[in-house]
Amino acid sequence: MESQIITAIDNHIAHLKFNRPKQLNSLSPEFIEELIDQLKKVENDKRVKVIILSGSGKAFSSGGDLSTMGNVDHASQLSDYMERASQLTKTIVELEKYVIAAVHGYAAGAGFSLAMACDFLVADKTAKFAMSFQQVGLIPDLGLLKLLSSRIPSGTVKEWAATGKVLSAEEGFSRGFVNRLSNENVYESARLFAEPIINGPSQTDKYIKYLLNHTDIFSLGTALQEENRIQCSLLQTEDHREGVQAFLEKRKPRFSGM
Repeated sequence: MESQIITAIDNHIAHLKFNRPKQLNSLSPEFIEELIDQLKKVENDKRVKVIILSGSGKAFSSGGDLSTMGNVDHASQLSDYMERASQLTKTIVELEKYVIAAVHGYAAGAGFSLAMACDFLVADKTAKFAMSFQQVGLIPDLGLLKLLSSRIPSGTVKEWAATGKVLSAEEGFSRGFVNRLSNENVYESARLFAEPIINGPSQTDKYIKYLLNHTDIFSLGTALQEENRIQCSLLQTEDHREGVQAFLEKRKPRFSGM
């Protein structure tokens, strides 16, 4: 069977391209399993500093595979499907490496959730973000309500969910959940977005992501303790010493990840 995720690694970027164009990259059980597997592999690949997700064909992802879900007869099977699909969101959020969604066409339903699970979102001006769940009698899933309400006021998210709002890339940018608008190939725009991250001190990225992902959990006291613990570790790294030396010599630092 043809791979549903095409993975390529170049210049410290792992590009995971969804390969179900005829199904608009909908989230079949096989797609979910393969994407989780590939994400874990590139997380453990020392060559990789940034991960980019994109879709083939006309869309980023149309969301859940309704044909698959419609053929499930038993509640336990539905529960298994939803649990595994939710694991996809959890996997992306918990990766130490930054993940960029490069979105063109529709990111609809769970496809919107998948894009929002990423740390950054670069969108082609054709991109549309659809809260399409209520049109099929469902609620937003794969963490979309929580992920969106961490960036957008909850009252606005409620309105979007209740009305099945379709948002343009421009509105997503103005609302703050799209980081960059692309005037060219959206993957190329995402690659350019990733360059400063690739050239930065990679050890800091995982800690910044960790701290920001726990802002809702940590008290101020806990956050300060975690910052102090991490900072003491980073102050002893070669990258910190190189950064200080580069500052004194008025040149760009050459970080090694050590």
